[in-house]
Amino acid sequence: MTDDDEARKQPRVHFDRHAPEYRDEFEEQTRAFHAGCPLAWSDTYGGHWVAAGNRELLALAREQDKLSNDHDVHGERRGYQGISIPAPKRGRGIRGGFLEMDPPEQRTYRGALNPYLSPAAIARWIPFIDEVARACLDERIESGRIDFVDDLANIVPAVFTLAMMGIPLKKWELYNEPAHAGVYTPPSSPEMARVIEAHKAMIKDIGATLHEVRADPRPGLADALARMEIDGEPPSDGDLVGALALLIGGGFDTTTALTAHALEWLSGHPAERARLSRERDTLLDSATEEFLRYFTPAPGDGRTVAEDCRIAGKEFKEGDRLWLSWAMANRDPAVFPDPDRVDLARPGNRHTAFGLGIHRCIGSNVARTVFKRMLLQVLDRIPDFSCDPEGAVHYETIGVIQGMRHLPAVFTPGPRLGPGLEETLVALQRACDEQGLAKPVTDRKAEAKVR
Repeated sequence: MTDDDEARKQPRVHFDRHAPEYRDEFEEQTRAFHAGCPLAWSDTYGGHWVAAGNRELLALAREQDKLSNDHDVHGERRGYQGISIPAPKRGRGIRGGFLEMDPPEQRTYRGALNPYLSPAAIARWIPFIDEVARACLDERIESGRIDFVDDLANIVPAVFTLAMMGIPLKKWELYNEPAHAGVYTPPSSPEMARVIEAHKAMIKDIGATLHEVRADPRPGLADALARMEIDGEPPSDGDLVGALALLIGGGFDTTTALTAHALEWLSGHPAERARLSRERDTLLDSATEEFLRYFTPAPGDGRTVAEDCRIAGKEFKEGDRLWLSWAMANRDPAVFPDPDRVDLARPGNRHTAFGLGIHRCIGSNVARTVFKRMLLQVLDRIPDFSCDPEGAVHYETIGVIQGMRHLPAVFTPGPRLGPGLEETLVALQRACDEQGLAKPVTDRKAEAKVR
């Protein structure tokens, strides 16, 4: 490193979001960043900038044309490594969907998917989401025991995501395990070999789905991507598989993580839980945004500096790696008073949980809606739930998703309201097929009928 490089890469900090202790030390580290180094250099993972301040992230978002998301997996361009720091060892040869693309290519993908993911498009699915959540709770409600992760928060987002994609609902378990385990399993774990095999099976099925919808079109996100063109040419199958895998990863684990953490917090704050249930008409929306801010499921994203520039008072050089910490920006006291406290009625909550700018999460409407529908059913049907803190298992590393593997709880047993999950999925598959539920909102505006 030259003296000039040494001088510009200041202040210097040690930052390793993949370290097991990071979850426990998150608040302490975040306060230190905000107190003196909201934009700093860390030597970990080959060296990269860390943007922790909310205002610094906004400044970087305003200059996003100088930053790149590109993952040049075949070495055809400038060799940039996408949004993960460090770059993942698994999945070499496949970009992480349009989140690892730059405009104009990235805009084409989002344009193809927007009619399926707008607020109006997602609102049509509410009866479907409610029916899946109802069936999940019915499986456990007579027992008085539930694991909120295994028995609810893993299942509802997975089933709904597959429905939107046009993939048979009965395959949800094939996709569920690799989608979660691929995030929470440390690379050094002896379980990684099994996880990789499960991930390969998922990727193989995604590829098979593309071939199926080309040969026999059926509505859904997979069909939308299979039919799209960029400058008159179809994308490569590798890029399409990456885009569908991105939708699965974004639709599954993030919503699961948000739901589990919110329920764990509400269990520990029963007065606030009762208040949220009682005042849901005015409090549900703000509470959802506060849980997103406080428990930011996807902690951040990487970028590569695409040209020499000066942003937020720092000199960047082309090729520098940069980590945008949405989670730390959401605890910035300059923007959020008393940031380490959950305030269900927090006003003006302009959090960054879904990112900023052109790469802002395309599935934000999905996450909000699925979370709210699950939460409401829990509040209505098992309002006295109590989570077991000894049985709760958080992800060992929260570098990718701040998630939970298990969240057992007990409650006063209640009556079933309908058939179990397996029978319900058969009925919902029939509804998807007969009603064309996965069509874009431009073709189908009617709400789903599931009974």
